[in-house]
Amino acid sequence: MNEFESVLSRAESLMQRIEQTLPTPPPEPDWTSSIAFRWRKRAGKGFLQAVAHPHPVLLANLLGVDEQKKEIDRNTRQFVSRLPANNVLLTGARGTGKSSLVKAVLGQYADKGLRLIEVDRLDLVDLPDITDILYARPERFIIYCDDLSFDTGEPGYRALKVALDGSVSGPAENVLIYATSNRRHLMPEYMTENLETLSTDREIRPGESIDEKVSLSDRFGLWLSFYAFDQDEYLSIAQNWLRHFGVTDATSDKVRSEALLWALTRGSRSGRSAWQFARDWAGRTGMKSKK
Repeated sequence: MNEFESVLSRAESLMQRIEQTLPTPPPEPDWTSSIAFRWRKRAGKGFLQAVAHPHPVLLANLLGVDEQKKEIDRNTRQFVSRLPANNVLLTGARGTGKSSLVKAVLGQYADKGLRLIEVDRLDLVDLPDITDILYARPERFIIYCDDLSFDTGEPGYRALKVALDGSVSGPAENVLIYATSNRRHLMPEYMTENLETLSTDREIRPGESIDEKVSLSDRFGLWLSFYAFDQDEYLSIAQNWLRHFGVTDATSDKVRSEALLWALTRGSRSGRSAWQFARDWAGRTGMKSKK
């Protein structure tokens, strides 16, 4: 081996060792493997990871939110039918079915090409990269942001505003954003901001801080508000889930009393509390039957 070949061999060996230390490129999404995906990061690079077992939720099992169910179902049907539809903001009391409704419409329309991409709040800065991946796909995509809220100055806030209204390139026709939050305006509101409010000829004009916070939620075309359930609604939901778990005495006085006590100790009459009670009671009943 001459000197040139020796140098070339050492260079190839060095390149191989360098390549082994470099991060592997993100995998291409397998669109046939799932109906739901998550945006993940690896070595600073984002990629879509298939959700192996999406949470199955049926619209029929969600009680006490009939109006909200009707509106999100209608909007999603328009979307999968390739008709104009709106981005959706679901806000209100905790445990009232906001996230479950999004999962339910995914299951309802997955066979019509609907897919869901879950994006964490901290990764919203990657929305342009995500929409670029989805832009030419034949499926219809919901970008889903759960429990969304921002602190002042977060970069994801600006990225979401651009994604909702479009930038120079315009929004992707096959992508909508569905977000859930306990806050109507998605950002904390402070008493001092009320001092910015002006009164001109008895007309009230909000200050710039309030206008800025309202401007993000205004970009969602459809607002769905959720409220805490009253006692009868809570009991109805609990009984529905008890029957789902095979409990035969779901309407008995004893079960009713236990369900109310459960809600009292949790400090919440919500659909989530009703579901948790039903699981607990069905489990306890099942254990007694095995003795």
